Amino acid sequence: MAHARIDRFEAGRRWTQDYELELPPQSTVLDLLFEIQQRLDQTLSFRYSCRNWMCGSCGMLVNGREQLACRTRLADLDAPAVQIAPLRNLPVVKDLIVDLAPFFEKWNAVGVAFPDQSQKPIANPQKTQQTIDAHSDCITCGLCYSACDVLSHASDFLGPAALNRAYTLQLDARDVAHQKRGATIAADGGVFRCHSMGQCTNVCPKGLDPLAAIAALKRGA
Repeated sequence: MAHARIDRFEAGRRWTQDYELELPPQSTVLDLLFEIQQRLDQTLSFRYSCRNWMCGSCGMLVNGREQLACRTRLADLDAPAVQIAPLRNLPVVKDLIVDLAPFFEKWNAVGVAFPDQSQKPIANPQKTQQTIDAHSDCITCGLCYSACDVLSHASDFLGPAALNRAYTLQLDARDVAHQKRGATIAADGGVFRCHSMGQCTNVCPKGLDPLAAIAALKRGA
Protein backbone atom coordinates (compact mmCIF):
# COMPACT_ATOMS: atom_id res chain seq x y z
CA MET A 1 0.00 0.00 0.00
CA ALA A 2 1.39 3.41 -1.00
CA HIS A 3 0.69 6.45 1.16
CA ALA A 4 0.98 9.87 -0.44
CA ARG A 5 0.66 13.34 1.07
CA ILE A 6 0.36 15.97 -1.64
CA ASP A 7 0.43 19.75 -1.32
CA ARG A 8 -2.59 21.15 -3.13
CA PHE A 9 -3.18 24.69 -4.35
CA GLU A 10 -6.08 26.14 -6.24
CA ALA A 11 -7.59 29.62 -6.48
CA GLY A 12 -5.55 30.95 -3.57
CA ARG A 13 -6.35 28.03 -1.24
CA ARG A 14 -3.63 25.68 0.03
CA TRP A 15 -4.10 22.35 1.74
CA THR A 16 -2.51 18.91 2.09
CA GLN A 17 -4.37 15.85 0.85
CA ASP A 18 -3.70 12.22 1.73
CA TYR A 19 -4.16 9.25 -0.61
CA GLU A 20 -3.68 5.50 -0.22
CA LEU A 21 -3.54 3.04 -3.11
CA GLU A 22 -1.98 -0.24 -4.26
CA LEU A 23 0.91 0.00 -6.74
CA PRO A 24 3.51 -2.39 -8.21
CA PRO A 25 6.84 -2.30 -6.30
CA GLN A 26 8.80 -0.62 -9.11
CA SER A 27 6.36 2.26 -9.58
CA THR A 28 7.69 5.77 -9.88
CA VAL A 29 6.32 8.92 -8.30
CA LEU A 30 4.89 9.83 -11.71
CA ASP A 31 3.11 6.44 -11.83
CA LEU A 32 1.68 7.22 -8.40
CA LEU A 33 0.35 10.59 -9.57
CA PHE A 34 -1.27 9.03 -12.65
CA GLU A 35 -2.96 6.38 -10.53
CA ILE A 36 -4.30 9.00 -8.13
CA GLN A 37 -5.57 11.14 -10.99
CA GLN A 38 -7.18 8.22 -12.85
CA ARG A 39 -8.61 6.25 -9.92
CA LEU A 40 -9.08 8.61 -6.98
CA ASP A 41 -9.03 12.30 -7.83
CA GLN A 42 -9.28 13.75 -11.32
CA THR A 43 -8.74 17.28 -9.99
CA LEU A 44 -5.07 16.65 -9.13
CA SER A 45 -2.82 18.66 -11.49
CA PHE A 46 0.82 18.02 -12.40
CA ARG A 47 3.09 18.51 -15.39
CA TYR A 48 4.89 15.81 -17.40
CA SER A 49 5.91 15.01 -20.96
CA CYS A 50 8.58 12.48 -22.03
CA ARG A 51 8.54 10.17 -18.93
CA ASN A 52 12.19 9.38 -19.69
CA TRP A 53 14.37 11.88 -17.75
CA MET A 54 14.81 14.02 -20.85
CA CYS A 55 12.30 16.88 -20.90
CA GLY A 56 12.49 18.02 -17.25
CA SER A 57 8.75 18.71 -17.10
CA CYS A 58 7.96 16.63 -13.99
CA GLY A 59 10.29 18.34 -11.51
CA MET A 60 8.85 18.55 -7.99
CA LEU A 61 9.73 18.09 -4.32
CA VAL A 62 9.65 14.46 -3.23
CA ASN A 63 10.13 14.00 0.51
CA GLY A 64 11.69 17.46 0.63
CA ARG A 65 14.19 17.00 -2.19
CA GLU A 66 14.03 18.24 -5.78
CA GLN A 67 13.56 15.27 -8.11
CA LEU A 68 12.09 14.26 -11.46
CA ALA A 69 8.91 12.30 -10.74
CA CYS A 70 9.50 9.99 -13.72
CA ARG A 71 12.93 9.05 -12.40
CA THR A 72 12.10 8.54 -8.73
CA ARG A 73 10.99 5.04 -7.69
CA LEU A 74 8.86 4.70 -4.58
CA ALA A 75 10.92 1.68 -3.48
CA ASP A 76 14.07 3.83 -3.37
CA LEU A 77 12.58 6.44 -1.06
CA ASP A 78 12.77 4.14 1.99
CA ALA A 79 10.02 6.05 3.77
CA PRO A 80 6.55 5.04 5.08
CA ALA A 81 4.91 7.78 3.02
CA VAL A 82 5.80 9.97 0.08
CA GLN A 83 5.33 13.72 0.48
CA ILE A 84 5.01 15.62 -2.80
CA ALA A 85 5.06 19.38 -3.22
CA PRO A 86 5.69 21.89 -6.03
CA LEU A 87 9.17 23.29 -6.69
CA ARG A 88 10.32 26.18 -4.51
CA ASN A 89 11.25 29.72 -5.54
CA LEU A 90 8.63 29.78 -8.32
CA PRO A 91 4.95 30.84 -8.27
CA VAL A 92 2.51 27.94 -7.99
CA VAL A 93 -0.14 27.84 -10.72
CA LYS A 94 -2.14 24.82 -9.47
CA ASP A 95 -1.22 21.90 -7.23
CA LEU A 96 2.22 20.67 -8.43
CA ILE A 97 2.47 22.97 -11.46
CA VAL A 98 4.72 26.03 -11.12
CA ASP A 99 5.16 29.04 -13.38
CA LEU A 100 8.65 28.74 -14.91
CA ALA A 101 8.58 32.24 -16.43
CA PRO A 102 11.03 33.75 -13.86
CA PHE A 103 13.43 30.86 -14.51
CA PHE A 104 13.39 31.39 -18.29
CA GLU A 105 13.57 35.19 -18.01
CA LYS A 106 16.94 34.77 -16.29
CA TRP A 107 18.02 32.09 -18.76
CA ASN A 108 17.29 34.56 -21.56
CA ALA A 109 19.06 37.40 -19.71
CA VAL A 110 22.46 35.74 -20.25
CA GLY A 111 21.78 35.00 -23.92
CA VAL A 112 20.62 31.73 -25.39
CA ALA A 113 21.95 32.10 -28.95
CA PHE A 114 25.02 33.42 -30.70
CA PRO A 115 24.10 37.00 -31.62
CA ASP A 116 26.24 37.15 -34.77
CA GLN A 117 25.16 34.41 -37.15
CA SER A 118 27.13 35.82 -40.09
CA GLN A 119 30.66 35.13 -38.87
CA LYS A 120 32.70 32.27 -40.29
CA PRO A 121 32.74 28.95 -38.42
CA ILE A 122 35.27 28.91 -35.57
CA ALA A 123 36.31 25.76 -33.73
CA ASN A 124 36.97 25.82 -30.01
CA PRO A 125 40.18 24.21 -28.70
CA GLN A 126 39.51 20.60 -27.77
CA LYS A 127 39.98 21.11 -24.02
CA THR A 128 37.67 24.12 -24.05
CA GLN A 129 35.03 22.23 -26.01
CA GLN A 130 35.24 19.36 -23.51
CA THR A 131 34.55 21.81 -20.68
CA ILE A 132 31.63 23.32 -22.61
CA ASP A 133 30.22 19.87 -23.31
CA ALA A 134 30.43 18.93 -19.63
CA HIS A 135 28.09 21.83 -18.81
CA SER A 136 25.81 21.67 -21.85
CA ASP A 137 23.25 18.99 -21.13
CA CYS A 138 20.87 21.15 -19.09
CA ILE A 139 17.22 20.15 -19.57
CA THR A 140 15.88 23.34 -17.89
CA CYS A 141 13.94 21.33 -15.33
CA GLY A 142 14.33 24.03 -12.67
CA LEU A 143 15.45 21.64 -9.91
CA CYS A 144 18.60 23.66 -9.22
CA TYR A 145 16.55 26.89 -9.19
CA SER A 146 14.25 25.38 -6.56
CA ALA A 147 17.13 24.08 -4.43
CA CYS A 148 19.02 27.39 -4.41
CA ASP A 149 19.00 28.93 -0.93
CA VAL A 150 19.97 32.36 -2.29
CA LEU A 151 16.86 32.53 -4.49
CA SER A 152 14.68 31.88 -1.46
CA HIS A 153 15.48 35.39 -0.19
CA ALA A 154 16.97 37.19 -3.26
CA SER A 155 14.64 36.77 -6.22
CA ASP A 156 16.85 38.90 -8.49
CA PHE A 157 19.67 36.30 -8.39
CA LEU A 158 20.16 34.83 -11.86
CA GLY A 159 20.34 31.33 -10.42
CA PRO A 160 22.46 28.24 -11.16
CA ALA A 161 20.98 27.19 -14.52
CA ALA A 162 21.34 30.60 -16.16
CA LEU A 163 24.87 31.05 -14.82
CA ASN A 164 25.85 27.56 -15.93
CA ARG A 165 24.55 28.48 -19.39
CA ALA A 166 26.46 31.77 -19.25
CA TYR A 167 29.66 29.88 -18.48
CA THR A 168 29.38 27.79 -21.65
CA LEU A 169 28.75 30.89 -23.76
CA GLN A 170 31.64 32.83 -22.21
CA LEU A 171 33.98 29.96 -23.07
CA ASP A 172 32.73 29.59 -26.64
CA ALA A 173 34.92 31.36 -29.23
CA ARG A 174 31.94 31.64 -31.61
CA ASP A 175 30.00 33.87 -29.25
CA VAL A 176 30.42 37.66 -29.67
CA ALA A 177 28.56 38.93 -26.62
CA HIS A 178 31.16 38.18 -23.96
CA GLN A 179 31.53 41.79 -22.79
CA LYS A 180 27.81 42.45 -22.49
CA ARG A 181 27.17 39.11 -20.80
CA GLY A 182 30.14 39.65 -18.50
CA ALA A 183 28.53 42.84 -17.21
CA THR A 184 25.32 40.93 -16.48
CA ILE A 185 27.24 38.19 -14.72
CA ALA A 186 29.13 40.64 -12.47
CA ALA A 187 26.16 42.91 -11.71
CA ASP A 188 23.82 42.76 -8.71
CA GLY A 189 22.00 39.46 -8.99
CA GLY A 190 25.00 37.85 -10.67
CA VAL A 191 27.63 35.37 -9.60
CA PHE A 192 28.71 37.14 -6.43
CA ARG A 193 25.29 36.52 -4.87
CA CYS A 194 26.10 32.80 -4.84
CA HIS A 195 27.02 31.45 -1.39
CA SER A 196 28.55 28.25 -2.80
CA MET A 197 26.28 25.93 -0.83
CA GLY A 198 26.22 23.47 -3.75
CA GLN A 199 22.61 22.28 -3.57
CA CYS A 200 22.25 23.08 -7.28
CA THR A 201 24.90 20.52 -8.14
CA ASN A 202 23.51 17.97 -5.68
CA VAL A 203 20.04 17.87 -7.28
CA CYS A 204 20.92 18.12 -11.00
CA PRO A 205 19.39 15.02 -12.68
CA LYS A 206 21.91 15.22 -15.54
CA GLY A 207 24.98 15.31 -13.29
CA LEU A 208 25.99 18.84 -14.24
CA ASP A 209 27.99 21.01 -11.85
CA PRO A 210 26.56 24.56 -11.83
CA LEU A 211 28.56 25.35 -8.68
CA ALA A 212 31.83 24.77 -10.56
CA ALA A 213 30.59 26.94 -13.43
CA ILE A 214 29.73 29.77 -11.04
CA ALA A 215 33.11 29.47 -9.32
CA ALA A 216 34.85 29.75 -12.71
CA LEU A 217 32.76 32.80 -13.62
CA LYS A 218 33.70 34.45 -10.31
CA ARG A 219 37.38 33.96 -11.07
CA GLY A 220 36.93 35.58 -14.49
CA ALA A 221 34.66 38.44 -13.43
